[in-house]
Amino acid sequence: MQVDPAYFTWWQRSDLGYQQGELNFAGSAVRELIAEHGTPTFVYSKQRVTDNIQRLKSALDDTALVGRYKILFAMKANRFAPLLQFLARQGMVGIDACSPNEVAHALACGFEPDQISFTAGSLSQHDVSRLDEFEGLFMNCDSLYSIETWGRLKPGSEIGIRVNPGLGVSRACNDRLQYAGTVTTKFGIYKEQFVEALALANRYQLTVSKIHFHTGCGYLTSELNQLDQVISECLWFVENCPDVSRVNVGGGLGVPHSAGENPLDLGKWAAVLAKHFASRDILIEMEPGEYIVKDSGLLLLSKTYLEKKRNTLFLGVDAGFNIAPEPAYYNLPFQPVSLIDPQGKAAPKLKKVTVVGNINEALDVWYEDALLPNMQQETHLTLINAGGYSSSMASNHCMRGEFTEILLD
Repeated sequence: MQVDPAYFTWWQRSDLGYQQGELNFAGSAVRELIAEHGTPTFVYSKQRVTDNIQRLKSALDDTALVGRYKILFAMKANRFAPLLQFLARQGMVGIDACSPNEVAHALACGFEPDQISFTAGSLSQHDVSRLDEFEGLFMNCDSLYSIETWGRLKPGSEIGIRVNPGLGVSRACNDRLQYAGTVTTKFGIYKEQFVEALALANRYQLTVSKIHFHTGCGYLTSELNQLDQVISECLWFVENCPDVSRVNVGGGLGVPHSAGENPLDLGKWAAVLAKHFASRDILIEMEPGEYIVKDSGLLLLSKTYLEKKRNTLFLGVDAGFNIAPEPAYYNLPFQPVSLIDPQGKAAPKLKKVTVVGNINEALDVWYEDALLPNMQQETHLTLINAGGYSSSMASNHCMRGEFTEILLD
């Protein structure tokens, strides 16, 4: 079978790839990690997380925004306590949180309330009462309801307003990943509501010191023109809010998921931000979660069966979409990778297989028509890009929610 070599090489890098025919990750042989920790197991690399944050900082420091930005880790991407404790000790990022429990968890892992920016909608009275306990927490209100609710509780305080420009940006124009666009969404204050939002804030003597927008996920270099347009639209809100000293531009920075996709050009990304904010006396916040952790993790799996049905060869594994839902929910491919080098001299002939999980749902397909060595004698494989929006989104559907998480140095 003639296969484009890029299929097997696009994801490989110095800390992830084949050495002497065997898959290695973060200085460890994956086969040995499986022998020690079993499956299904999420394995994360501290060093990859650190390197990803440093790349963001370096790109921003090469612009006029140097010293005028703050990185907040979107905790919904990965809330594994040892990882959060590591980030808190490093002091490189703050936290973007979206529930009272996330705030409490971040505090327990070593972050301070003033290092946490909170944004969430549809807050219950119980939510609001709990948030009131965290002195120093900054609140971003994403609806008229939340402005009034917070104003009654905390009159005279500072808030941010999350806005919706009616324009989004996402990987490959995937509308499932957009928070804003032609379809009206629940996220943020629209332009036609903004005067009312400011009036509500004024009623409770709330100072609106931040404009916040998060409009999509997973964008790469080809989508930066869309990001440029999004920011242009959002500047209207900034210019019509006299007390703004901070702008949160959201997250959404993506990583490649398949052959043919290249890593996001961070220099060009930072240049888009500098274009709009270099001449403004404003602190820029950003909340990347995916970029920081997604490619820092693998999901280790065991093969359960290999069986042909009609014209499809199915490879079953011991975990389903419930513990890493993005492929099923958002059509984001998590490429299966074998533990033996498919291009090695001793590699068996390649076969096209559809990798499926152990959940009794039609959505439970990890990857269709994956190219893998003959897996008849192999017992394990791994999925890449499982470091973010995987374990943090897991459920116990079919009571198959058990997995292990490991943080590697």
